[in-house]
Amino acid sequence: MTTILQSLPLPSSVVLESPAVLRQLTRAHRQLAELKGAAGTIPNESILIDTLALQEAKDSSEVENIVTTEDELFQGDAATAQFPSIAAKEVHSYASALKLGFARVREQRFLRLDDVLAIQSTLLESRIGLRTMPGTVLKNQDTGTVIYEPPQDPEEIKRLMGNFLEYFHREDETGGLDPLVRMAVLHHQFESIHPFYDGNGRTGRILNLLHLMLHGLLDLPVLYLSRYIVRNKAEYYQRLQGVRDRGDWESWVLYMLRAVEETSRQTIAQVRGIRDLMQSTKQRLRSEHPKLYSQDMLNNLFRHPYTKIEFIERDLGVTRQTAMKYLKELTDVGFVRKVKHGRSNFYINEALFKLLTSQP
Repeated sequence: MTTILQSLPLPSSVVLESPAVLRQLTRAHRQLAELKGAAGTIPNESILIDTLALQEAKDSSEVENIVTTEDELFQGDAATAQFPSIAAKEVHSYASALKLGFARVREQRFLRLDDVLAIQSTLLESRIGLRTMPGTVLKNQDTGTVIYEPPQDPEEIKRLMGNFLEYFHREDETGGLDPLVRMAVLHHQFESIHPFYDGNGRTGRILNLLHLMLHGLLDLPVLYLSRYIVRNKAEYYQRLQGVRDRGDWESWVLYMLRAVEETSRQTIAQVRGIRDLMQSTKQRLRSEHPKLYSQDMLNNLFRHPYTKIEFIERDLGVTRQTAMKYLKELTDVGFVRKVKHGRSNFYINEALFKLLTSQP
């Protein structure tokens, strides 16, 4: 039952931009443009990358049943490879893979197959690469029935990935396919090629964000697409399979466009919340506790919802004794709350933590 995949672009007989899709496109673009602008109001981009990208990593991993708590998520430290659970480690690996892809797209304005392989290997901490052995099938998780068999021939997988990346970079002239619709087509194609033994879903969701960045729709990888997919997981798989079984592209594209619209709106609220909270914290520090204030300190408190002595040392370039002194004073005046997890003391920016973990 191996499916012969159609190379991209799809034939003109496939109607992708139906009236319903065009109406939804307008709404999705409006929210996405507003998100792009809102993200630009945060002066230090690493704050959004280190908080929102980590949330996206958590949600994308949850689609694959890799579940971690918010506490475990923010306790993890990729710099020292210390994580409170295996799931938290996997989520941080996803965030590292997303940051790697972001850095390469920003630097190169291009994505090669080697880059996709690097993203997937960072995600899984493995360098197995593209599938070379037959036998991979996708099954219904409830019944065990085979619902789809992706391409099995290694040369065909390479050819399809080359075609995928060529279409990934395509710049359609006026009257061509909208880049958000093209993102939906690309995501379906990648999941149908299923080029890896593992990590296809998570890698594919990273590529969604990179496509939006490559085509100027986002400057930073801060869109929470995976949150929508987690909440509508059954529909996600139904719409994917609906294209394979019935050629129902409209339902799939509409699903992805609704994901862009809704998650853009939610992320806008969080970005604006972070901006306002940073501003109020800055004003309070400067007016009430000027000896504690520096821009580096403010950045640290918002890059790390759970900060600790080592983070202060590293980010501010101070001694351990000075870092301990700062954190004690911040605790005493209520900017953070000290908690002990295992052998480590963490200092929680509770207002930020609440903002990041609230469910719109």
